[in-house]
Order: sequence, then structure tokens, then C-alpha cells
Amino acid sequence: MSTPRQTSSSSVTSADELRYTGMDERRRKRLISNRDSARRSRMRKQKTMEDLANAVTRLKSENNGLVGKIDKAAEGYTVIVAENNVLRAQAAELTARLTSLNSFLDSFQFDFDSSYMLDPLLLPCPSQPIMASFNHE
Repeated sequence: MSTPRQTSSSSVTSADELRYTGMDERRRKRLISNRDSARRSRMRKQKTMEDLANAVTRLKSENNGLVGKIDKAAEGYTVIVAENNVLRAQAAELTARLTSLNSFLDSFQFDFDSSYMLDPLLLPCPSQPIMASFNHE
């Protein structure tokens, strides 16, 4: 009987060689090569699956971070919208007050060229006598 030969593939064990000893050499090498190729393919597939699982974990984490940032931005937006509404209401109130004051001022007809504006003693109001009272006892 012939002794099993070691091939260049390190994954070939003596049990594999013993299993294929009765076959012709080319078929035996092809079966061993196919088995090694399938093992490498399974290892690549397993590594790809691990890489994809790591990517899923990383992307989920990144997604959660982005969702948190979006939530903070939405909260900030809500606060700014509320502040803007308050400022608009205040602006409307101040505009109404200014309009009211302007209409009040427009109701007075001031003649700025009149002499009474230059001399306060000539104000257009009736002068009232100042009454003095003396109490004699």
C-alpha cells in the first residue's frame, strides 16, 4: 500500500488523505481542493456577515445620535417659534399704542409759528385772577 502524501495545502489532514487513498490522484486532489475552497468560502461569508453586523450596529448608533440631534433641533425650533409669537404680539401691541398716540396728537392743532409758543405769558387760555385772602384776627 502506498503511504498518503502531504499536499501543499496546510488544511489537508491525514484523515482526509486516508479517506481518498483509493481514488485516482486527480480526483482526490480536486475533492480536497473543493473542500478547502468551500471552507474558505464559508469563512469569507462568516467574515462578511460579521462585518455587516458591525456595520448595522454602528449605523444604528449613528442613527440614534442623529435622531437625538433632530429632537434637540425641533425642541429649539419650538422655543424660537414661541418667542417669535410673543415678539410679534408685542410688536402689534406697540404698533397699536403708537397709532393711538399719533391719532391723539393729530387731534390737537398746534400752530408752531404763533407768538404764544415763543412767549408763555401769551398762552391762549383765560387768565384767572389770583385771589389772596388775609385773615385778620
